Amino acid sequence: MKDNKKVIYWLLTGCVLIFIMVVVGGITRLTHSGLSISNYKLISGTLPPMNEAEWQEAFELYKQYPEYQKINYNFTLEDFKDIYFWEWIHRVIGRLIGLVFFIPFVYFLIRKQLSKPTIRKSIILLGLGAFQGFLGWYMVKSGLVDRPDVSHYRLAMHLTTAFITFAYTLWVALDLIFPERKVVEKRFRNLIRWGMGILLLQIIYGAFVAGLDAGWIHNHWPLMSDGKLIHETVTIEQEPVWKNFVEGKSGVQFVHRYLAYLVVAIIGIIAYKSRKLSLTMYQLKGVQLLVALVIVQFVLGIFTLLLSVPVWLGVMHQVMAFFLLAAMTFTLHRFSK
Repeated sequence: MKDNKKVIYWLLTGCVLIFIMVVVGGITRLTHSGLSISNYKLISGTLPPMNEAEWQEAFELYKQYPEYQKINYNFTLEDFKDIYFWEWIHRVIGRLIGLVFFIPFVYFLIRKQLSKPTIRKSIILLGLGAFQGFLGWYMVKSGLVDRPDVSHYRLAMHLTTAFITFAYTLWVALDLIFPERKVVEKRFRNLIRWGMGILLLQIIYGAFVAGLDAGWIHNHWPLMSDGKLIHETVTIEQEPVWKNFVEGKSGVQFVHRYLAYLVVAIIGIIAYKSRKLSLTMYQLKGVQLLVALVIVQFVLGIFTLLLSVPVWLGVMHQVMAFFLLAAMTFTLHRFSK
């Protein structure tokens, strides 16, 4: 029998590992640990420095790059070890995910336990995983040249690809868990697709906010500055004006704030319109989960901003975005043909 429970467990295990990877990646970013390992070694880099001499060698290498020279020039070896840990564990989990996806795939392929559609989808998953690894290297490289920070565009590509890889892995698993689907009104299905698109755009802007450290300014709500109108607080930092909304801290935070309202609104519309439909239990649960999670995420976003992005709250905000994307993926799957 093809596509048995073992295949489903394999895919769901991949989902869990990607989730852990994103959480650790968020901690790595918020603790400014991402540039601590400046060289990439696929095999030998799996082990951290094992003695004081190796630690000193790694520290001396770190000293050659802009982050140490311009920001962390007062770091001791112990300080370096603290930031090294998070980047190292992030990379180890990435390698583990590669093995977890590739080795069972080959095993199931040899045992002929995969149907042709699942084989095609699995190959896409492997491609997404490889691309994600490349983007991680490409992102880190941008912070090793002349500026002590990674490109927020590359950070957004890296993070968004991780979210998309998770969503697609979950979708493939759901195809096997629920082979039968109840077809619903096309316009309602398209509404959920719009919700998915807006949510992904919000995730991209969340990465922009993280990459530009834009959460440490305008720490007020609902206005962006105490006692001022919102449009007066969006600082025009460069020309042309539109660049301020993809490269300026004020503009990026402004877009992220208002996309949050849009995400809440479209999920509210989905919930309202679903009341007029005859839903299955899983369709109803999907919509209810969307409503609950978007409320929690909105509140978390407010407090993350008001408290100037403490690490634990920043990570919780990113985790909830992950859960919200999972709920949107599940709901869209339940309403798809």
